Amino acid sequence: MPALVHEGWEVELPWLVQGTTTRGALGGGFDLGLFSEGSPVERVREHWEHLLAVTGMGAAMHARQVHGADVRRHHASPPGLNVVEPCDGHATSDPGVLLAVTVADCVPVFLVDPSTRAVALLHAGWRGTAGAVLERGLALMTNGASASDLRVHLGPAICGDCYEVGPEVFVALGEPTPARPTPLDLRGVLARRAMAAGVDSACVTVSEHCTRCTDSGLFSHRGGDRGRQVGYIGVRA
Repeated sequence: MPALVHEGWEVELPWLVQGTTTRGALGGGFDLGLFSEGSPVERVREHWEHLLAVTGMGAAMHARQVHGADVRRHHASPPGLNVVEPCDGHATSDPGVLLAVTVADCVPVFLVDPSTRAVALLHAGWRGTAGAVLERGLALMTNGASASDLRVHLGPAICGDCYEVGPEVFVALGEPTPARPTPLDLRGVLARRAMAAGVDSACVTVSEHCTRCTDSGLFSHRGGDRGRQVGYIGVRA
């Protein structure tokens, strides 16, 4: 199953399962969008089963995403795909539980606490970012303690050259406001917010892959795709 992984984490954190799927798997149509209008539901569920099998995880936690800031903590769950109440973030420290968000331009935000082997995964579009989904995820991970030991990775997403938005988006994000539609580096915004929340700058990394302008085999909503890739993370059993 082709996937884009954080290569540094593969070496540093061998107990971690992490990556973002691509459309190239299984003949080019590896769509995991349960709630989009892409592939038939039966085929999508087969793709989820394949994801679980390849990662070696027992259960996957997913939800309908609403561009909000709710983050749910999960414990040991029934085997297979578990769809929970709508939210845009998941956290766990239980081995064998795979957290998953679907994306096709938005940012999959991967959070890891190496000392406790806790992980979280967030779906961050501009609305979720403005609503503080990142800060909610960090607070859940730290439980009021310092975020300095956390690792944050901003996964494959639309880049700052390809993502043009109106001035109202800059206003919502508290960014300097242009007079006309202007490209926005959403991962740059999230990186700055992570560091403002106490994450060490050396522990914040950004994927080089763009869903629009790099040949990475990724679905792009702005590019007209209805399919969705999945960002996933979990602790090996």
